[in-house]
Amino acid sequence: MEVVRTPTARVVLVDDDPMVGASLSGLLNLAGYDVTTFTAADRAIEHVQRAPVDVILSDVNMPDMTGLEMVGTLRRLNLDLPVIFLTGAPTVEDSMRAIELGAFRYLAKPVNSADLNTVVREALKWSRLTRAATEGPSSAARAALERSFASALATVRLVYQPIVSTATRQTFGYEALMRSSEPSLPSPPAVLDAAERLGQIHTLGRRLRDACAAQITAAQPCDHTFFVNLHSSDLADPTLYDPTSSLAAHAASVVLEITERASLEGIGEVEQRIASLRKLGYRIAVDDLGAGYAGLSYFARISPDVVKIDMSLTRDIDGDPVKRRVVASICSLARDLDMLIVAEGIETEGEFAVVADLGVDLVQGYLIARPAPYPETAS
Repeated sequence: MEVVRTPTARVVLVDDDPMVGASLSGLLNLAGYDVTTFTAADRAIEHVQRAPVDVILSDVNMPDMTGLEMVGTLRRLNLDLPVIFLTGAPTVEDSMRAIELGAFRYLAKPVNSADLNTVVREALKWSRLTRAATEGPSSAARAALERSFASALATVRLVYQPIVSTATRQTFGYEALMRSSEPSLPSPPAVLDAAERLGQIHTLGRRLRDACAAQITAAQPCDHTFFVNLHSSDLADPTLYDPTSSLAAHAASVVLEITERASLEGIGEVEQRIASLRKLGYRIAVDDLGAGYAGLSYFARISPDVVKIDMSLTRDIDGDPVKRRVVASICSLARDLDMLIVAEGIETEGEFAVVADLGVDLVQGYLIARPAPYPETAS
């Protein structure tokens, strides 16, 4: 096993099995890493909040708090660290959820020591690149991140996940989701993070909106709605309000999604900006409702036409009476305000049945379909 000459590289290892933790810790120590091991995710979160960490390795299935739940918490705390998931029972669902959370890699146990070392070194490279991007325009690491982002931008594409009616299961629309082929930026959150650090959010947003506009044009004639994600910073991009832009030509067919996970601080005149978008013909959605920190105050500022309930509230809702009550309250409020309600992350017939019974209008999730290229047969 190659010895890495970086003794200050700080790795947090989380596994509820002490023997597995000791074995992996030994391999990582041998490779030259400073490893701190925990058997519980909540203890790891406490450590990460008070001590510098470069990479996290975590088991997926743990009691009390899973590795996926831990990463969701870290993201909500704005702790942006590369996370490598390890599991003895890999599933497609967990791997896809790991990607959604911005996991760096997802590895099945038992992990080959050479493979583990390679992935940790790649994660460390990403961690250092993203940190260095804030050190100044002259840093070599920033230049490397710029090259990676340029490659990601050159290979960026959109895939589409259908959104269907709970009443008929007929397709209402498609959410456009970003993908890229740049290996050093292995997930959509990684691409977004690089864009943020490099001040290139507007560049990325324009590329994605143009790509979606091209797809809508190619799909004509069709009566589907297209859901297009906006970074909160996109609200400050003047081209978003240009009536001659490629997407504005299809505004009546577009719902712009603004995530509740992101802050609107620093974006002036938010209400007026939203009004301008509506004047162009766009509808507005609050995405990930229930996952962010802003809650109803964010909801009130946006006054959305569409409410998308985050998968953290819909996952296993058929077996969770508390989630059912929360979603029922959201649905009641949204109906009173004449808003369409979308439930995200629906994976089972049981979840579908409950959200439909609660009054959700539309659903999306792996039960319906996974993100894929826009279907040629859509009409």
